[in-house]
Amino acid sequence: AKAVTTADMAGRKDVRSWQTVTIDGEDAKDLDDAITLTKEGDCYILGVHIADVTNYVQENSALDREALKRGTSVYLADRVIPMLPRVLSNGMCSLNAGEDRLALSCIMTIDVKGNVVDHQIAETVVNVDERMSYTSVKKILEDRDEAECERYHDLIPMFELMKELSHILRERRHRRGAIDFDFPEAKIILDKKGKPVDIRPYEANTATKIIEDFMLLANETVASEYFWQEIPFLYRVHDTPDPEKIQALAEFIRNFGYGLKGVQDEVHPKELQKLLSRVADSPEEALISRLTLRSMKQARYSTECTGHFGLAAKYYTHFTSPIRRYPDLQIHRIIKENLRGRLNAERIAHYQEILPEVAEHSSKTERRADEAERDTDKMKKAEYMQQHIGEEYEGVISSITSWGMYVELPNTIEGLIHVANLYDDRYYYNENTHEMVGSDLGKVYKLGQSIRVRVLDADKENATIDFVPAAIWG
Repeated sequence: AKAVTTADMAGRKDVRSWQTVTIDGEDAKDLDDAITLTKEGDCYILGVHIADVTNYVQENSALDREALKRGTSVYLADRVIPMLPRVLSNGMCSLNAGEDRLALSCIMTIDVKGNVVDHQIAETVVNVDERMSYTSVKKILEDRDEAECERYHDLIPMFELMKELSHILRERRHRRGAIDFDFPEAKIILDKKGKPVDIRPYEANTATKIIEDFMLLANETVASEYFWQEIPFLYRVHDTPDPEKIQALAEFIRNFGYGLKGVQDEVHPKELQKLLSRVADSPEEALISRLTLRSMKQARYSTECTGHFGLAAKYYTHFTSPIRRYPDLQIHRIIKENLRGRLNAERIAHYQEILPEVAEHSSKTERRADEAERDTDKMKKAEYMQQHIGEEYEGVISSITSWGMYVELPNTIEGLIHVANLYDDRYYYNENTHEMVGSDLGKVYKLGQSIRVRVLDADKENATIDFVPAAIWG
């Protein structure tokens, strides 16, 4: 790991004097995005500076071939399996505070309505002033924590601007019809031996939203520019859902008194967005949100820019995480060759040939990583509950099936009350009302109903958790 030299900086835009921060989770080590923000007149000047990983990972080198094979970094409960060696991902490429770093920047001029009226994509040199955490920025912007405000006094005006711009961008996306799923993610706390000691919901806050909004905008801006330049490129696409699936969803939600417009034709994301805001805070919110998500297609990588349904965006790509996602690394190469005027007919033909396979492989490795992440989370949750067998919790019925009811606890853990363990009556599943009904005593369990459960069993190997109603067990 060598320091950045004067020769490395030659020909780059020097933005080291700009007030710059990274905002990440406390335990993140691969910091691939930094932010600068100022205001000139009515316009915001937002710089999204992304680590220039391609400077160190040359095309077709051993490093590059291995990175492509992995496709993505995998974030498991207790470890990261990185796409690139740690000396790069946590060292030379990471935008660590106080160090000169090479970056690829998307510098956008944004009006008061959130439209990008001008932008520049450039190779840059950055020097981050502070490595901020989401918690710390939340303390400043939401809690007005005195100690935190005192410590980062000089940065507060920029954070206030960020909050302002983030709100404008979110409103603009909402008007456009972007769908915002608000599932709580689990934060699994492990001890030194990897045993889960606590599990709690990981809530989005002002700071996480700021970063999400700025990254989305940079991704859209880059995608739009390269689409109109008609250069071979990789896009992040999300196709319109199958009409049959939307039809099935519409029929299902009718049971709860909700409707969907435009089901016969192509459904607009705005319709699903309206549905989710209507079910917000209702007993069936979790179930309908999950079913809506399942009725949509999976996002994937493609050489065709067919738009992103969930974000209601015409142009979208993945530009902001080249340390941990191969498609971002791939397009950085194309962008740099284009900026340097090296995209001749031969290079264009080269990219046209390799990109379809890169897109397909990256989509597969991403799905594989997602599954591994979900599986380890489930396993750790079951392992955690093995230590709490016999204990009681308040939960909410999140879904009901013919074989039983799933109950979700406030900490995101979900377990099954098997129908065989409802032994105060003979229960059957009423498909029309989505209720569990006792045939003799007429007791009814409904979606969203609060229920006190006792932990009956937990199996780490099979990643399963069994509950029984506390009242029945006495």
